[in-house]
Amino acid sequence: MTTIIDFDNGDPLLDWIELTDAFAAGHDLPKAEISDSFLYRGKDTLLQRQAWIDGMGIGVKSATVFPGNPAQGVPMIHGAVTLYDDAHGILEALIDFHLVTKWKTAGDSLLAARRLARPDSRNILIVGAGTVGRNLHAAYSAAFPSANFTVWNRTQANAEKMAEDIDGLKVATDLETAVGEADIITSATMSTDPTLRGDWLQPGQHVDLIGAYRPDMREIDDTGMARSRIFVDSLDTTIEHIGELKFPLANGTIRREDVLADYYNLAAFSRQSDEEITLFKNGGGAHLDLMTSRYILNKWSTR
Repeated sequence: MTTIIDFDNGDPLLDWIELTDAFAAGHDLPKAEISDSFLYRGKDTLLQRQAWIDGMGIGVKSATVFPGNPAQGVPMIHGAVTLYDDAHGILEALIDFHLVTKWKTAGDSLLAARRLARPDSRNILIVGAGTVGRNLHAAYSAAFPSANFTVWNRTQANAEKMAEDIDGLKVATDLETAVGEADIITSATMSTDPTLRGDWLQPGQHVDLIGAYRPDMREIDDTGMARSRIFVDSLDTTIEHIGELKFPLANGTIRREDVLADYYNLAAFSRQSDEEITLFKNGGGAHLDLMTSRYILNKWSTR
């Protein structure tokens, strides 16, 4: 019988640290086969991302994106992950798209931060006050429970609303100052022009970039890339696909070998000194959706 897991009942079962450990274990398995496909009808989109990991199974994440829905009082994005077992390809579960995406996206960044950020990091800056920014607060709070959090958003009213909803969260009015005071900067914006400047960075910081996902998008400038030791979640989903890497690689600011490792070489995710600046690019990928979905089903089955 196929298990159906909705957001409201699945979300309270999950744990950020456990999820990052599940990601680490998932990358010990054979490398995933992944692919994406898109269908369009005008502005409407059907997106499918699929992954197959030998020893874990198959996951297909499907989403419909209808930009006109909000004007009619309907959410813009709907979807689910279909999870198939590894031995026989049997359909095991249908899991809410938003549940998988929430935990996959923030958990992806948290795994890198647990390896690369200084353990004594106490000041965390969240750039972007959207849904992802709120999830990042929850994720980073699990690994850095004594940290102080600040949020900056281009529209300050949105940052103030986020601070009203989260106890202890402060609002930054000047991004340069906030960056200079942070130990960890985690950014989830839709920028095409860099929001973060490399000249603002300070020794010992960890920079976590999430928002950019297209070749024309980037959240940090060339100086920031050049000053950092660079890591990614997946070489396959970042190097040729996201502007933060494509632009500085194309103009010679960084070289391909400056991208030091992805999660299939997790042992390389380490800090060489307290003074160096580490940078992680979160590119996502269907294999991470599969790992997240498998973790969710395991938690559901043992509740």
